[in-house]
Amino acid sequence: MQYCSALYAVRSIEAAKTFYQEVLGQRIILDHGTNVTFEGGFALQEGFDRLVGFPEENVRWKPWNGELYFETEDIDGDAARIKNAGAELLHDVKEYPWGQRVLRFFDPDGNLIELGESMRSVALRYFDQGMSDEEVARRTQHPIELVRRWKTER
Repeated sequence: MQYCSALYAVRSIEAAKTFYQEVLGQRIILDHGTNVTFEGGFALQEGFDRLVGFPEENVRWKPWNGELYFETEDIDGDAARIKNAGAELLHDVKEYPWGQRVLRFFDPDGNLIELGESMRSVALRYFDQGMSDEEVARRTQHPIELVRRWKTER
């Protein structure tokens, strides 16, 4: 058995495709009309209740019990684009103790999405602030070998 994909139910596949492509910059790799798969492996499905055979009233819009997770090298620019598109925010960009800045928001169907600054970006930001390898590893909670590799691969 092998994991293949996460799938979110959507009311309108066309509206969802527009949001994911134009606002989040995602690329469709397979389009079956009411079901699309994006690069990275997640999928969206219109008419999910009919497809699997349960009552429409069992669909829970905006369930707040899972999220799609994306990473970026430009959290400020991407967050601005998401806000300018009018996406409903769960919270604005906030920084966690390990240094990662994260924005959580909803797609047009209420599915929760997290956009996180890549941990590589976090480490490089700390190196730019003058932190040592050991300080960056400790603050980001990542192995020192990994943060050193990020530093040398800039």
